Order: sequence, then structure tokens, then C-alpha cells
Amino acid sequence: MDLHEQQTAAAIAERIRLEREERGWSLSELAERSGVSKAMISKIERCEASPTATVLGRLSGAFGLPLSRLLALAEQASERLMRVDRQAIWKDPETGYTRRAISPATGNGLELLEVTLPAGVRIPYPASAFAFQRQQIWVTGGELEFAEGEVVHHLRQGDCLELGSPQPCVFFNPGKVEARYVIALTRRL
Repeated sequence: MDLHEQQTAAAIAERIRLEREERGWSLSELAERSGVSKAMISKIERCEASPTATVLGRLSGAFGLPLSRLLALAEQASERLMRVDRQAIWKDPETGYTRRAISPATGNGLELLEVTLPAGVRIPYPASAFAFQRQQIWVTGGELEFAEGEVVHHLRQGDCLELGSPQPCVFFNPGKVEARYVIALTRRL
């Protein structure tokens, strides 16, 4: 892990601890609300383990925050211009899934994310990860199989999908090359 990745991991760990403490929750309460073990949350907060995309999705859902907002809060960006070299990049240590926060944190409710999903990788999220946001997915490279509850969407380069009501979802790259896509998020009213 390079220095920037270490700094991002430390910022995420601190943000998770702050979100939990601001709510007055114990580790046990956050574990119960998120479905993530108390031991794992403790390791994440102490920066002894790097959370996977699924774990971060569960934690953000428990906090009632979109994952992108949790990551933006960790970065504490406050400028209207987000230069490419300052965009926070987070990489799932287990799968190689990479998520780049394109938008400034002050995006007035609109967030843009660029995701790279390696071939054969599957990332599940609980419905709670989508409960507070509206989302569109625009595939910019490769292909993506997106399961939204029982409905499976096969997306190719250039396709754009607006998600429906919150359901458990799975992002899957069935191809032989990485999939790249942009996610646009707004807060659900």
C-alpha cells in the first residue's frame, strides 16, 4: 500500500469511528445494525484491517449515508474544483475493485464516482446501502452485469441504467477485461 492509500485508509478508519461515536453507538450496536462483526469494526477503526467494498456498504447503510458520502467525509474536501490528482481513490484489498471520487465534496447533492471492476469480480451490497440515494450507472468500458433484487441487467459500454427502489444489489463483471463505469448519485428525497 502506497502513502496515499495509507492516508485514505486512515481517514476512512477515523470517519467510521467518528460516525459511530457521534451517534453514541457502541461497537456492538454498530455491528448489530450493519451485520459487520464487532471484531472487524474494531480492526478497521484501529487501521489494522482495510474494509472491503461490501463491508463499507454495510457500514454506510447503518449510518444512513451513501457510501460515496462516507468516503467524501473521510477526505474532508471543501473545494468546488476537484483536480484529478486530488481525487480520493479507494481500492478494495480483497477484490481489486477501485473507486475514484470525481466530484468535489461540495457537489450540492450530486456525486460522481468512477469505478473499475476487475474481470470476474462480484460486489454485493445490501438494500440499506441504496436507501438514501438515487443512482445511475453509465458503463464506459467493458461490460457489467447488475442484479437489482431478482432483476438482472446486462450492460455494455455506453449503456446507462437508473436504479429503482432500494433492493439488495450485485455488481458483477462477467467479461475478460476490467469493467469501468461512472456512478451518479443524488440524495433520495
